[in-house]
Amino acid sequence: MTFISSSTGYLFLSIFGLAMLVITYVFAKSQKDNSKEGFLVANRKVGWVIGGSSIAASWIWAPALFVSVQMAYEKGLPGIFWFTFPNVIALALFSFLAPKIRERLPEGYTLPQYIRCKLQSERVHKIYLFPYFLYQLMAVTVQLFAGGSLVSMLTGIPLTTVMPILAVIALVYTLVSGLKASIITDFVQLIMIFTIGAVILPWVWSAAGGFGAISAGFGGLAGIKNILDPGVAFSFGIVTSIGLIAGAISDQQYWQRAFAIRKKQLVKSFVFGAILFGIVPIALSTLGFLAANPALGVSLPAGVDASMVGVQTVASLLPAGAVFLFVIMLLSGLSSTLDSGLSAASSLWVTDVIKNTSEAQSIRSARLAMVGITALGLLVAIGALYIPGFGLKHLWWVFNTIAACIMVPTVLSLYWDRLSEKGVFWGVLVAFVVGIPLFVYGNIIDKPIWIVGSTLFIVAISTGFCLLMPKKTLMEKFYYHLK
Repeated sequence: MTFISSSTGYLFLSIFGLAMLVITYVFAKSQKDNSKEGFLVANRKVGWVIGGSSIAASWIWAPALFVSVQMAYEKGLPGIFWFTFPNVIALALFSFLAPKIRERLPEGYTLPQYIRCKLQSERVHKIYLFPYFLYQLMAVTVQLFAGGSLVSMLTGIPLTTVMPILAVIALVYTLVSGLKASIITDFVQLIMIFTIGAVILPWVWSAAGGFGAISAGFGGLAGIKNILDPGVAFSFGIVTSIGLIAGAISDQQYWQRAFAIRKKQLVKSFVFGAILFGIVPIALSTLGFLAANPALGVSLPAGVDASMVGVQTVASLLPAGAVFLFVIMLLSGLSSTLDSGLSAASSLWVTDVIKNTSEAQSIRSARLAMVGITALGLLVAIGALYIPGFGLKHLWWVFNTIAACIMVPTVLSLYWDRLSEKGVFWGVLVAFVVGIPLFVYGNIIDKPIWIVGSTLFIVAISTGFCLLMPKKTLMEKFYYHLK
């Protein structure tokens, strides 16, 4: 069922892309800086307001915009609680982690670069690059998958046509000036999200019948209103909490901002970003509660993923013009993460793969990396369409669980000087080889005990190897040589 004509949809995408490109070009022209430092870390001069806004905008991606509403719709109050709370905590943790890495590696660019310097190990560095590149690949894939599904549902434009258009839009304006482009468009897109949200959401609430209509759906389809319901906490809360915190820690987008924001303003930036972010899923969850209210008769068209229920709610209660505005709001959130993912992938490529090149070669390589990760992400997004029963929630869970493999070793690397190369290598390797297949199998058979158990195993095994195989102290080395 379409709400906007295909021709209007194409026009909208063209205007949206042109607007982002113009904003980026004007900003880049005023800066007049073509250095590697400028392209990858914005000369390390980003202020806390712009920085915090960029942090929030880049974390307001497909799960925040769609999965949050889906969880409120399906699982009620506990669903949105276990989605929002760990999301906020994940960003807030960087108020501790970001100053620490700047203290340890003041002129750094990426977290894997720090790991290589810290542990003096090429094999650990290489094993770290896998989840870090994969996370950016999945960030691109998820945004294209969700954004394409959204536009396709509303306009009737084929999904395989929409996704390449969205990919090209984000790629073109991010190529202009790298992280600077990402940060300035993040700021603009966040303003659009909050401005449009402040208009659309109260309008939907009023059209539905006010707070009474929202509260009638507080239990979701599952009929559960207890925020701390043990069933939801076990089946959804544990996996989501670990996945979200691990996802942030394993996401180069936030380490890149940790190196780009002024050192004295890092704490303020990440706390501000966490607060701004938290507002979005909480506000959008009301759409899920309304959809769960049987009196309103909101239903998804056949074949449409459940993550689109928020859009369907707006479309069912408001005129087409309002739906158009809502699409702008959602695409702003998706684009902010898409361009951040491209920029993060380019910094990983230049810093950790090709290394030691000239300024001009570094920027050229960074741009080529953006093209490459965009093309690969698009291929994965198209491929996901042909996996039966595979939706946005599954894609999100899988790559967050892969990120969990390196969560604890990363934190330990910043705070524990006895962390050893051997402990990190074997802990992460076993978590990958054993834990991830168990997790995938648990999702295939749809058994919460397997899903939760495999996630806890991944965290436990990666932690255990690190703690049981620490660096020897000077005294231990002395006794070892005596023997």
